[in-house]
Amino acid sequence: METIILFVDDAAYARDQLRLHVPANPAPAGSVHWILVACAPRMTHRISKWVSHSARENWRAKWFAKTQDQLVPLLSQGDCQVTPVLAKGPLSELARELKLRHGAAATVVDARRPKVGVALEPLAPTQAP
Repeated sequence: METIILFVDDAAYARDQLRLHVPANPAPAGSVHWILVACAPRMTHRISKWVSHSARENWRAKWFAKTQDQLVPLLSQGDCQVTPVLAKGPLSELARELKLRHGAAATVVDARRPKVGVALEPLAPTQAP
């Protein structure tokens, strides 16, 4: 079984990127295990003045559910297995942990939307930001 770790921060952008990785003809049943890592958008530190911690966590949970609703049907074509994960903390540590848990042969796909003037957090210590 092939394992693909997919990092996403925008479902619409990720769908466009996935056209490169999801074959037109679905793979045999159970041959791909997708690990969908959702990276919720950051909120500024000043938002804590107006929003409580529980409200921020509720917003993250709703955002995660909406992202899953948009991407899981696409990834589960052909009875492929999908495991959704909400990213918390540094992404490089999460990527390393997931590769250890699911095997070093797991493929990491970065489908995060690039932002002008903002360097995305690297997924591996050797990757340039």
